[in-house]
Amino acid sequence: MSRTPSHVEECIKDYKYIFQSELLRGKVAFITGGGTGICFTIAEVFMRHQCDTVICSRRMDKLKESAETLSKATGRRCVPVQMDVREPESIIKAVEIALTEFGRIDYLINGAAGNFLSPITGLSFNAFKTVMEIDAHGTFNVSKVIYEKYMKDHGGVIVNITAMLHVRGTPLQAHAGSAKAAIEAMTKHMAVEWGMDGVRVMCVAPGPIEDTEGLRRLGGNVVHDDRVKGIPIQRFGKREDIGNTVLYVVSDAAQLVTGTVIIADGGSWLTSSNDYNYMKKIMQKKSVL
Repeated sequence: MSRTPSHVEECIKDYKYIFQSELLRGKVAFITGGGTGICFTIAEVFMRHQCDTVICSRRMDKLKESAETLSKATGRRCVPVQMDVREPESIIKAVEIALTEFGRIDYLINGAAGNFLSPITGLSFNAFKTVMEIDAHGTFNVSKVIYEKYMKDHGGVIVNITAMLHVRGTPLQAHAGSAKAAIEAMTKHMAVEWGMDGVRVMCVAPGPIEDTEGLRRLGGNVVHDDRVKGIPIQRFGKREDIGNTVLYVVSDAAQLVTGTVIIADGGSWLTSSNDYNYMKKIMQKKSVL
């Protein structure tokens, strides 16, 4: 998810290394949605482990700002590239730029996404289509291009940032949940077909993550206390938590892990409310804030 356009992204203060600081030295990551939110922090965590990055989205001004912030904080190269995950020609150009700059793409993080609260009856045909195109089609498009242009011959790891919306039929999330379900299925197919080429494909599914537009849009401070009480570990996740989880997935410690989902939500999906009437009240409250 992205943040509000006016927000200036900030790097982690006093980052604590769990893995060796040179874990990803000599590697390159291509990160969609990397200019903001969770994917900005994934880029930061990778760069703190000596990985260079290419961050992509539709807003070049935001990308440049974020790339400068990331490079200043980590000392690694971060190349901003304007790209629309719905447009294959745009993706091909972006990947060619990345390969010209670095000569390799070891990791692809598919993080570009769109979401909002809406009952099914309130979804226009175009709204549903747009979310599917950004999330599901976008994941396919970028993965296919990077696989064919680099990973087919050199191997690599693809990590798709998803969610658990589809598992219980989360209220007001039919559009995003359908897209995430499609990505989860796609991940399995890619893992099976591309595994023999040395490519691992995984999903990482964050739950409620602090300081993200996603949390604000899907409840935010209106239900903060109630939602925390419903999470087994008794706290929301941090963006840093997801960065470290994705770091593990791409590392050699996860060489046998492919075609599946790592749920990074503190057990939230097991215990949190899935009440449609309650969610409608939340949406009504948000509309008057």
